[in-house]
Amino acid sequence: MPASTLPGPPAPAPLDPGPLLAARARLAGVAHRTPVLRSSALDAALGAELFFKCENLQRVGAFKFRGAYNAISQRVAQAGGGGVVTHSSGNHAQGVALAARLLGVEATVVMPHDAPPEKRAAVEGYGARVVPCDAVDREVVCQGFVDQGLTLIHPYDDLDVIAGQGTASYELFEEVGPLDLLIAPVGGGGLISGATLAAAALSPACALVGVEPEGADDAGRSWREGRVVELEAVPRTEADGLRTRSIGAHNLRHMRAGVHQMLTVPDAALVEAMRLVFTRMKLVIEPSAAAPLAALLSGALPLRGERVGLLISGGNVGPERFAALAGQADASGS
Repeated sequence: MPASTLPGPPAPAPLDPGPLLAARARLAGVAHRTPVLRSSALDAALGAELFFKCENLQRVGAFKFRGAYNAISQRVAQAGGGGVVTHSSGNHAQGVALAARLLGVEATVVMPHDAPPEKRAAVEGYGARVVPCDAVDREVVCQGFVDQGLTLIHPYDDLDVIAGQGTASYELFEEVGPLDLLIAPVGGGGLISGATLAAAALSPACALVGVEPEGADDAGRSWREGRVVELEAVPRTEADGLRTRSIGAHNLRHMRAGVHQMLTVPDAALVEAMRLVFTRMKLVIEPSAAAPLAALLSGALPLRGERVGLLISGGNVGPERFAALAGQADASGS
């Protein structure tokens, strides 16, 4: 599927992969080089060669460790030490908590009251202080700690975070070569923003597609309109990792330069794709991570033998919730 066949920008804005290459060097020997897995059954069903980059097997169970470590390792050196703070519903929180511990700094994480309990427990297990709050207030609460002197590690609107996240896509291209299509779940936009840098470096003809849950389409609206669009309320979706109200300015610039299409999928499709990955590939992934496969299963991107990369963003879902969601999909007749 050539990029020219998809309707989106990209706008003619240059993308510099230099920061990604520097992040790759910092993360060498620290982040896991996660496997790329295949499924002959899914290849046959969808009529393409699919390559699953399994960041569910990354440290902390998600790609977020990459960006957090890359950012903290530089900020701490620049600031001469001191603590860091972030706001996150889970995966970025865990990435910051572990990266801070490895780098010998204190971390404070502002988390919504309704964040998945297994993610909060993991953050605390890595040694970070958790400050609970209402989801709509988390940025304000976080800013209060910045005003006290802590260094902000933004979950996605941060060039160092973006560069770190891009190393996942870079590894995928390194291992399998150029792709026709690369699909990523989109919450704040860090993963797909990093993917634009990796594609610019190693697979410039690759078309990039982002996928959001229905009702959480702030990134798609921003990408289409060329401005940051903020939703009125925090979206309600099973994909807790994609519940952002808006993407960041840095993310919008990268997406307008390198993303060719934005799609949405219903929660039921996310859950079914999650269940299918478990059934066919024996992988436990969270609903957010199932967005790329859900988009393909929807038929929104008809395939004719293309080489397609899918970024599997994380696997942080508790056993009880996973079983309940998988049972929900089964009960629906799938």
